[in-house]
Amino acid sequence: MLTLTTGSSNDCTRVSRRTFLQVGGLASLGFGLPQYLQARAASTAPARAKRCILLWMQGGPSHIDTFDPKPDAPIEIRGEFATIPTSISGVRFTEHLPNLAQQAHLFNLIRGHDPKNGSHGAADALMLSGHKFNASLAYPTYGSVIARERGFVDGMIPFVQLGKHIDRRFNGGIAGILGDEYNPFEVHDDPNNPNFRVRDLALTTDKERQRLDRRYSMLNDLEAYQRGVEASAVPVRARDTFYEKAHAIITSPAAKKAFDIAAEPAKVRERYGKTPLGQYCLLARRLIEAGVQFVTVTDGGWDTHANNFKSLKERNLPRLDSALSALLEDLNQSGLLDETLVVWFGDFGRTPKVNPSAGRDHWASAGVAILAGGGLKRGEVVGQTNALAEYIIDNPVTPADLAATIYTALGVPLHTWFQAPDGRPIELCPEGKPVRQLF
Repeated sequence: MLTLTTGSSNDCTRVSRRTFLQVGGLASLGFGLPQYLQARAASTAPARAKRCILLWMQGGPSHIDTFDPKPDAPIEIRGEFATIPTSISGVRFTEHLPNLAQQAHLFNLIRGHDPKNGSHGAADALMLSGHKFNASLAYPTYGSVIARERGFVDGMIPFVQLGKHIDRRFNGGIAGILGDEYNPFEVHDDPNNPNFRVRDLALTTDKERQRLDRRYSMLNDLEAYQRGVEASAVPVRARDTFYEKAHAIITSPAAKKAFDIAAEPAKVRERYGKTPLGQYCLLARRLIEAGVQFVTVTDGGWDTHANNFKSLKERNLPRLDSALSALLEDLNQSGLLDETLVVWFGDFGRTPKVNPSAGRDHWASAGVAILAGGGLKRGEVVGQTNALAEYIIDNPVTPADLAATIYTALGVPLHTWFQAPDGRPIELCPEGKPVRQLF
């Protein structure tokens, strides 16, 4: 088995004996020590983006009724919405995204997004990892990879998920083969609730703190009793690491302060929108400012088989327009957008033809995605669908390509290798290619 992992016994070149032997084996393939060291140096190059906020719209947003409208198509295709111009010449959005239309020059629009899938659950696994669903192998989601590669910074949680709108039936949105210690710290409560408290961080009295310390001490005693027998077990090591880090975070004033969304001025909270999506986006901004590496914001209600236009007009689009535009505006004004990658997408697109229930069904041949900041260009429109929004006719971008673009922007080499629990080597992104138009 050929792996590019390093051992713990290093010489002055910081190459372990095990690695040296592996490289020797690679020499027969024309890959010698100089080339290996050069590849290692490249793999540790500084990241373009220091952090990432990913907005996951569970259910599958309609590409036609959001960022890829077809105003000249027949009524049964174009639907009920009019279109409006954007800050990019010749590019139009649906009329219900006025704020984002004014900000189009700040982000990149992937109109050539080819979802390659039209099934819920499998979409969560595919879109949140870049890998097709595999029943025998749970591929890690983006935030888990970043958590593993970068670890904790200044004691802050590396990976946070806001909201519960991820379908886990097919292992979407989890650490998978990387181990439980790299799963997200999840916050499911609505920040609009006056009594909003982040579970496990709400230690309000000395008595609660003392109780936590006692429980942690008892847990340590219990774990020590079993450790001698189970020391080699991967789940136990992951659990130990999780407990240690979780205790440090729970007792961290910095973490508690970052989650204190009530500290934001009322006008700011209103600008983001007093909706779960709006307040999660505001909370995501606070978290990345505090040192969190990766935040996944989830939002549901995008599976519009019936009453598509009513749902989008009255709920989904106004929420999205307020939340995402406020997030981009704040990050841009503070200078953080240059070093923060912002990604928006969902399961897949929706059927070009409106169904008898005034809805749109699942569509695996076309969709839409947004990428902003993180050192990428701005105002680029990648790809194109045909006149009826049925399929891609120019520059298709697959989920694997999106993954490659995300990892490249974040400075993670696409040929990073992990080891599955059964010993199999797993390549991070073997099929995807970065969207070069954005770099």
